[in-house]
This record gives sequence, C-alpha cells and structure tokens, in this order.
Amino acid sequence: MNRLCEIRDLSVTYRGQAVPALDRIELDIVTGERLAIIGESGSGKSTLARGIAGLLPPGIRLSGEMRWSSGQAPAPGRDLGFVFQDPSASLNPVLTIGEQVAEGARRHLGLSWKEAHAHALRMLERVHIPQPGKVMNAFPHQLSGGQRQRVAIAAALAAKPGILIADEATSALDMVVQAQIVSLLDELVREAGMTLIFITHDIALASGFADRVAIFKDGRLVETGPTGAVLASPREAYTKTLIASHRDLTTPPLIREAGL
Repeated sequence: MNRLCEIRDLSVTYRGQAVPALDRIELDIVTGERLAIIGESGSGKSTLARGIAGLLPPGIRLSGEMRWSSGQAPAPGRDLGFVFQDPSASLNPVLTIGEQVAEGARRHLGLSWKEAHAHALRMLERVHIPQPGKVMNAFPHQLSGGQRQRVAIAAALAAKPGILIADEATSALDMVVQAQIVSLLDELVREAGMTLIFITHDIALASGFADRVAIFKDGRLVETGPTGAVLASPREAYTKTLIASHRDLTTPPLIREAGL
C-alpha cells in the first residue's frame, strides 16, 4: 500500500466556534484508491476535503499534520482538482465554457491558447458532453445542471492532476444525472489512475464504486475500512444506522430507481 498522505491528529476549529469541525482525525489516503468520506451535514467531511486541498479559510485554529509522500502539499489546480457541489460557484458566468476549461491547461501545462483550446475540446469530449464544439462557445447559464457539472469536472481535470476531490458533487442533481456523474467519475479516475476522494452523505451511493469508506460524525472519524468489509460487518452503531437506512446496498437507490 502506497500512502499518498498521512493525516495525523488533525483538528480544525473555525473562528468564533467553540466546538471543532474536525477532532483529532487519523486517516491515510492511498495512491490510486477511490476513498468515500461519508457523513451527515456538519460531520466535518467537507472541512476535511478543503483541508486536504489547502482551501480552508483564514482565521481557523488548526493542529496536527498532513504528511504527503512527495514532501509537500499538492497545488490546487495543478496537482489536485476540486469539484464543488454547485458548479455555478466554480464557473465564471461571463466567460465561455471553452475559455474556462482551457485556462487550467494553459496555466499549468504551459500550452499556448490554441493548444489549450484544442485540449479543452478533448476534455469536453472525455466527459461526454453532447456537441462539445458548440458547448465550447456557450456560457454556463445556457447549460443544464448536469452539463455544468460535467464542465466543472473537465475543468478540474484539465491540468491532469493526480488527485480529484468531489465534494457532494452529485447532491444537487436529480437521480438519473447523479448516477451518470458517479459513473463518469469512476470511469475517469480508473482511466487516469488518479486518486479520488468522494464526499457524500449517501453511503449507498458510495458503496457502488468506492474502494474504502471513512464514516464521519460530529467532526470525528467513526469508522474506516474496505467498503465491502464495512458494509458486511460494521463495528460502530452509527455506521449500522447508515447501512440500515438502505436495504439494498448492492444497487444504490438512485441507480435502481432511475432504471440504470
């Protein structure tokens, strides 16, 4: 097992808050794995994602450490791509889709604008955007929510990062589109050999593709292990409650109900 990052005794407290958002977290991230971080709203899972990405706001109290195998934290945009829950928050409404996807490739890969434009078109094709040539000249408001999320994924992957973090990247979408986006993420990280950190509140959704799960509650890591082992023999009461809420974890409800 090749550890990409070792998180040790990590605690994070936001300004003005007495209770830590993360409380003494111990977790390893393994190169090339698909890790699902699962928990309810307020469990600390998104704080951990932003901490890994170096996107925590100023003014926090932070203790513990993240030890990266490379000796330094990955650079967002270049080494690490981040897909947010709402693609509208990461897409600029006044720039075309082509400009936005090309920008990361131009900045981090040293491509000319012409080369970056061609690269952006290939990225849109890779995330299965219909009529990618037409979409290159479109603006975010002209696309559906699912298409905007595909564009956000293309932009996050434009610089060929080794790590992709998807923070509740499907929760704002309908069931059919959720299933499509999850399938797309799985396809892309497998092809590129990337490490995927998938943040979700839905253990059934994660069970369909994650190699390992980490269960969070109230800022603490409750349980972690290979997905199959945790689902078959959960140790903690909270994990058992999550699993019990989904009667058929072999086929996540959103995929089953969508008929995919």
